[in-house]
Amino acid sequence: MRTGNATLYDVAAAAGVSPKTVSRVINGAAGVSEATREQVQAAIDELNYRPNFHARSLRVGRDEAIGVVLESLSDPFFATMASVIEEHALQRGHVVLASSVGGDPEREHKLVQSLLQRQVSGLIMVPVSGDQSYLRAAAGQTPVVFVDRPSRPDGLGATVLGNDFGAAQAATKHLLHSGHTEIALIGDRPDVYTTAERVRGYRSAMAESRVGVREDLVKTGISSAAEARSALDELLRSEHPPTAVLSSNARCSLGVVPALHARGRTDIAFVSFGDFPMADSLYPAVTVVDQDPAAVARTATEELFKQIDGSAATEAPLSLPLRLVPRGSGEIPLAAVSRM
Repeated sequence: MRTGNATLYDVAAAAGVSPKTVSRVINGAAGVSEATREQVQAAIDELNYRPNFHARSLRVGRDEAIGVVLESLSDPFFATMASVIEEHALQRGHVVLASSVGGDPEREHKLVQSLLQRQVSGLIMVPVSGDQSYLRAAAGQTPVVFVDRPSRPDGLGATVLGNDFGAAQAATKHLLHSGHTEIALIGDRPDVYTTAERVRGYRSAMAESRVGVREDLVKTGISSAAEARSALDELLRSEHPPTAVLSSNARCSLGVVPALHARGRTDIAFVSFGDFPMADSLYPAVTVVDQDPAAVARTATEELFKQIDGSAATEAPLSLPLRLVPRGSGEIPLAAVSRM
C-alpha cells in the first residue's frame, strides 16, 4: 500500500476515472454511480489519500475545523457537550463539524474517515464500536481525544472519563441507606463501556450490602426512552416489583420519570445517572449523578487544542469526578413506598 503523499491524480489513475470524478466523490456531489463511488473510495483507501481541505480552506479564507463524533445529539448529555465544544472551538477560530452515529459501528467508521479526508485539525469522539484500530493510520497526523469511554484498543489518543463505577456504587448505596433492597437498574447496552462500569458499580454495592442482585430487576439493552418506559412497566407488573430504580443514563430517565408520574408511582425511589431538563422542577425533584457534560467538553477541547498547538497527548486518562445531587426522589424511604 502506498503511504506517501498521493495526489488526486494518482487516485484518478488508480480508479480509472477522471480527476473531476474523484473530486465529485470526495465532495459528495450528485451524478456519480454507486459503483464508481466504491471504485474511487477503494483507490483512496489503497493509496491512503488525504485531500488537503486544510490548505484549500486557507486559500479561500475559511476557518479551520474540528470534527466531533457523538453517540446521539438527542441525548441531553451529548447535546450539551456539542454546544460547549463549539463555543470553545469558535474562540480558537475553528468551526465544528458535529454528527451522531447512534450505536452503528459502520457509521462511526465512515464518518471518522470522512472527517479525516477533510483534513480536520483534530477529532473529539465518543467511540461506539468495539474497534477503532482504523485510526492507527492517522496517528501522529490528526490529534484525537476520546470522551466518555476509552478507545479499543487503548493508546489511540487522549481520553476523558468519569468515574462511572464509583458513582454508580455510591448511588446504589444511597438507595440502600434508605432501606431499599429491591433496587432495579435500567440501562443501555451492556457492551457500552459506561453502561458496563455502572452495572459493575451497582452489582458491587449490592454485593457489599449482602443483599445480592435479583437478576429480574436488571434491564439492560435499552436504547430509547420508549424502551425504558416499557422496561419499567414490566418491572411494575412483576410479582415483586422494585421499591427503587437506578437509571444508567438520561435517555433512559426520560422514559422512566414520565412513566412513574403517569402511573402515580412517584413513591418509588429513583436516581438518574445524568441530569436532564426540568429534573429539578418535578415533584419530587429527581436525584441525579451529575456528570457535568460542560466540564467534560471543556476538558476534551482543552486537551485537543493543546495537541493542535504541538504538545504531546496526555497518556493517562483524564478522570473527572462525578457527584450525587440529592433532590428528593432518591431519598424516599422504603417505608413510604406503597405495596400496590
